[in-house]
Amino acid sequence: MKLSHYLYVFNHVISQGEKRESVFYDGELSAWHDFDGYTCWIAYKDLTITLLFHGRFDIDYKYEDTLKQFYQKVNVLIVNQPK
Repeated sequence: MKLSHYLYVFNHVISQGEKRESVFYDGELSAWHDFDGYTCWIAYKDLTITLLFHGRFDIDYKYEDTLKQFYQKVNVLIVNQPK
């Protein structure tokens, strides 16, 4: 996936999700950011994606199956995003 796809997923969870304390939840996806917005996170089960300033990102997960499930879930969002 491209960075723009991760940013779209982050924005979707922030805008469509329910906020509890400083974390937004949309189903099994969650998203949050640091105080200045330079670092953002997306989480799904044991997977966490860190979106860093200047377009870098890091994906950390425990199980390969979780990564596959995450991509299946977010591909639906990406394919159906408004143009």
